[in-house]
Amino acid sequence: MRPMVPLPLWPLGPERGLPLAGMTGLRFAHVLDQEGREIAAQGLDAATIERLSAPRPKLCGLSLDRPRLMGILNVTPDSFSDGGDHASRAEAVARARAMVEEGAEILDIGGESTRPGAQVVAVEKEMARVVPVVAALRAAGLTVPISIDTRNGATARAALAEGADMINDVSALTHDPGMAGVVAEAGVPICLMHAKGTPQEMQRAPRYDDVLAEVLEALTDRIEAAVAAGIARDRILVDPGIGFGKDLGHNLMLLRSLTAFHGFGLPLLIGVSRKRFIGTIGGAEAPKDRMPGSIAVALWASRQGAQVIRVHDIKETRQALDLQHALMREEP
Repeated sequence: MRPMVPLPLWPLGPERGLPLAGMTGLRFAHVLDQEGREIAAQGLDAATIERLSAPRPKLCGLSLDRPRLMGILNVTPDSFSDGGDHASRAEAVARARAMVEEGAEILDIGGESTRPGAQVVAVEKEMARVVPVVAALRAAGLTVPISIDTRNGATARAALAEGADMINDVSALTHDPGMAGVVAEAGVPICLMHAKGTPQEMQRAPRYDDVLAEVLEALTDRIEAAVAAGIARDRILVDPGIGFGKDLGHNLMLLRSLTAFHGFGLPLLIGVSRKRFIGTIGGAEAPKDRMPGSIAVALWASRQGAQVIRVHDIKETRQALDLQHALMREEP
């Protein structure tokens, strides 16, 4: 069965429809039901309206009534776009400072590349890359929330001890059985991302019968597993995992249907920055040439109610979002 998909309204008036995921300026008056029929949102049951409309809990002290920018800081030699750019501690701290000045509201630090075909990195090596950077950022006085992009519980625990605030697990707690316990004990937020397969083989002809329904079902299972492990539901974010075990058609279908993910009643994180499908459509072979397309998709995601948008190009994306927000405001 197909999931329910709210249809965002724009332009809109305050009397039209219901709020979409508690986001300022976003509303919906109709949804597509499981059979693809358009029905009035006001006719939905109270529990469904609550999940689709209610404001999401604050994330690391940040209200989620507008899109928040998560800046990507890879301290790896082999990430697909910026591998090696910030490998030294000094370079990483300088880039972090620059991103905050450009408008990053969360920093996402990763020490293991999960690009297609990437090899597994030893936990000790990942920790040696990530943990000193977190410590250096806090020692330098940066107070911005720090997310750790890791699949490993030991790395998460060590980074949290140095002042990190949340975990971004692309395996959704399936890679390391110990990760759930670390997150539950710390009481920090975690993003659960959908991925089909491991980074080593996930892009080898991925197949789905119904990509949207299957990704939603898989995330439902991972949310239930997280809650069963002691992680509070209001500490969970979800990410459909664009480019992780999906081909071009799968990515586009998920992006066209992002509002379906609001049915979880949880914050939605989207990471599409500089990914291959943008280059395929936009004719940009090099990842660093995909900034315009990345901004286009970021604007689309924000219009669908994504609360956290994970990007490389902070300054440019911030400007684009600010202009979109100004254009969508009701008052002159």
